[in-house]
Amino acid sequence: MCPTSRSRLLVVLAILALSLTIGCNSGSKSSSLSNAPQAGGGNPGSLIGAGSTFIYPIMTRWISDFQGSHSGVQINYQSIGSGGGIQQLKKGLVDFGASDAALDDDQLKEMPAIVQIPESAGPVCITYNLPELKSPLKLSSASLAGIYLGTIKNWQDASIKKDNPGVNLPKHEIVVAHRSDGSGTTNIFTTYLAKVNSQWAQKAGKGISVNWPAGIGGKGSEGVTGVVKQTPGGIGYVELSYAKNNNLPVALIRNQAGTWVEPSAASTAAAISAFADQLGKDVREPIVDPPASANDAYPIAGLTFLLVPKQGKDPKKTETVKQFVEYIVTQGQDQSEALFYAKLPSPLQQQDQALLTQVGSNNPQQASN
Repeated sequence: MCPTSRSRLLVVLAILALSLTIGCNSGSKSSSLSNAPQAGGGNPGSLIGAGSTFIYPIMTRWISDFQGSHSGVQINYQSIGSGGGIQQLKKGLVDFGASDAALDDDQLKEMPAIVQIPESAGPVCITYNLPELKSPLKLSSASLAGIYLGTIKNWQDASIKKDNPGVNLPKHEIVVAHRSDGSGTTNIFTTYLAKVNSQWAQKAGKGISVNWPAGIGGKGSEGVTGVVKQTPGGIGYVELSYAKNNNLPVALIRNQAGTWVEPSAASTAAAISAFADQLGKDVREPIVDPPASANDAYPIAGLTFLLVPKQGKDPKKTETVKQFVEYIVTQGQDQSEALFYAKLPSPLQQQDQALLTQVGSNNPQQASN
């Protein structure tokens, strides 16, 4: 069997193994939404949320802590992707949603009156399966865009060699993994690619779903992680916690300052700080590709937003949601860094609390941010 055929066979076997893994593990993330009660019914202390996989690790911690200090409260969070969470909220099936992609003004017109509250921030890291490397892989924006455009097909491509001088790169074909579902993580990643590469902007664009020029789709962050972990030469984009928990390496990405930056809570916090003025005017401002003045900022990072109805079906349940969100954007931030998220800076926490006053208010006007 020739090397190319062998490589393709490995990819096929990895996909088959992944489908079995996801099928066996999908129930461990949360209970099925179809089996859960609809929002607004039953116990006012029983809440249902859905959306972002990006925040699932820290959301699990927040729920545990909040339930521990609030007797009678039960919160079921469905980690189904930002797109799924938006749709469930739109249909009134959940009490709150979570999305790594903030809704713009046109999208808000199609939703019930909601408030978008940034509650966490983290890096979208580039993880890979190259056990031959003894030091972290380095990728410039040009190399990363080329890989996902499908124009860079081998790990010994000249562009990747330029990023990694003196490194003995393997001869593997590159196997690209991306999300197959509507994903806010995809939105952060493609927003970055569209900003740094004009060819990507024209060919694929940005959003929670795009027409991928190359690669294999995986459902959820766990699906992408599975493809990379089981496929020699694989590369994918996931939240840092998924890479850490699966013992996968992460690449250093070169920012505008020319610094090779590791994804971390600290480098994400630096990205937030670089956009402090813009965020003060609109919390939906993307924080990708910070200016050269942000020397230590990781360039592929984003905020995640809680999507909270202004007026829920049950006033008591709305109050419980409000208390939960208040905890998240204040005391809950102390849990962030241990789980590889950036703690929101004080000014942004204050903005969040101001936005939260619109929940349960009698003002029917729909929030724009």
